Amino acid sequence: MELLLCCEGDAVRRAHTDPALLLDDRVLHNLLTVEETYLPRCSYFTCVQKDIQPFMRRMVATWMLEEWELVVLGKLKWNLAAVTPHDFIEHILRKLPLPKEKLLLIRKHAQTFIALCATDFNFAMYPPSMIATGSVGAAICGLQLDDGENSLSGDSLTEHLAKITSTDVDCLKACQEQIESVLVSSLRQNRQQTQQRNSTKSVDELDQASTPTDVRDINL
Repeated sequence: MELLLCCEGDAVRRAHTDPALLLDDRVLHNLLTVEETYLPRCSYFTCVQKDIQPFMRRMVATWMLEEWELVVLGKLKWNLAAVTPHDFIEHILRKLPLPKEKLLLIRKHAQTFIALCATDFNFAMYPPSMIATGSVGAAICGLQLDDGENSLSGDSLTEHLAKITSTDVDCLKACQEQIESVLVSSLRQNRQQTQQRNSTKSVDELDQASTPTDVRDINL
């Protein structure tokens, strides 16, 4: 949904975000209107995609994120032109009084949260705008950028974000809390997997170190 502006002056041709589209509120309003037509129905996994169960969403989404994305999307007949949470990130950031030197870090954190939401079925019925808004809010709170600014503190931040995308404050707060919960669970799972790998490695090293001495080396 967001057009790109090509700059031919660079040695390497790159596509940059068109600032004119970000400054025009009509683009954001159009995104909010169009996203409703792409929300999956509650009966999708029952009537349409019967061979994929809700609990399999994490596995399918992770597979799509890693590779075979276009193949899987084609087989499932999922529309690539659908509005996604990433379409809202720049519009939301432009409307927040954030330090410019922190924008890149906030954007990266928000994109990470969005990727986590894509692998969790609990977020399937959330509109993309709410996931994007909750991800930005979680990123700002996680980086503790809401401590020194009164306009970006606690409930004020949530209310400000809710106004940007016309989202219910309580629903947005619940979505953000759920995003933070998924992050904690993901970090805990990664930590456990790392410990298991280290434990397996230690056992292997112990087995190698405890190999019996060759009997020919023993002097009786």
